[in-house]
Amino acid sequence: MESRAPLDLDRLRSGVLGPDGVARLDVVAETDSTNADLVRAAAEGADAYPDLSVLAAEYQAHGRGRLDRSWTAPARSAMLVSVLLRPAGPGGAALPVRAYAWLSLLAALAAVAAVESVAGVTAALKWPNDVLVGDRKLAGILAQLGPAGADGLPPVVVGTGLNVDVAPADLPVPTATSLRAELAEVSAGAGAAPRLDRTALLDAYLHEFSRLYRAFCRADGDATAGLDGGPSLKHRVTEVMVTLGQSVRAQLPGDHQLIGIADRLDDEGALRIVDAAGREHTVTAGDVIHLRRHDGGNGSDA
Repeated sequence: MESRAPLDLDRLRSGVLGPDGVARLDVVAETDSTNADLVRAAAEGADAYPDLSVLAAEYQAHGRGRLDRSWTAPARSAMLVSVLLRPAGPGGAALPVRAYAWLSLLAALAAVAAVESVAGVTAALKWPNDVLVGDRKLAGILAQLGPAGADGLPPVVVGTGLNVDVAPADLPVPTATSLRAELAEVSAGAGAAPRLDRTALLDAYLHEFSRLYRAFCRADGDATAGLDGGPSLKHRVTEVMVTLGQSVRAQLPGDHQLIGIADRLDDEGALRIVDAAGREHTVTAGDVIHLRRHDGGNGSDA
């Protein structure tokens, strides 16, 4: 069994805790699911688990993604982190629930930035919740609602699982990848790829996540509004999303299938697909069972 360094909690807390960063940060050696843990913890209230409370784990026994797919990786080989959010605007009023659809895309955007800054690996988004390198999945995002608070609105838990120091032989499927695998390809013939610092990666992710999230809240959850004078969240997501412009096949509930061009994201984060007859269809993340690139035959994962 490979020896991998644990996350450095003291280093993380000194780097990301604070009024402009996260409010609470805990790391556990093992858990069934960081998302499930934070969903339960949300019921303890905002005093114990305020907005931007973070739980990371070295190993998840029953991590999962969309549609209850499992997410597994050897201990200390992945970035496994969930963030508890209680979204509110500048005046303290809760953000509209329609803004919640953007939170998983915001998390994916933060993961793309962290991977680029720490590992020098260029990644992209696949709608609605995957981070890809080329056509291989590096990370998945899962957003879940917690129990409604006194205001009647639920908090949101956004979990990210990103393969870091996972050897190619340990990847669960051929369409998956890891930063270790990507750097090994880059450094082929030049010696072993460097061992990645998961603490630095998680630090970068949380910095970018909290920066984007706080700006999004200051914009009252409007994905079309500029964030602190810069591009809107919608623009930033669109810029790194490979799904758009592709011919896709969406498998919908009830065994229905929609084939068309992934044309754009609407203002609520739904995907607009234009079929062969020119009709536009609005597809939400909750509607889609599978979204794959369509090539007229055996489409590969988009």
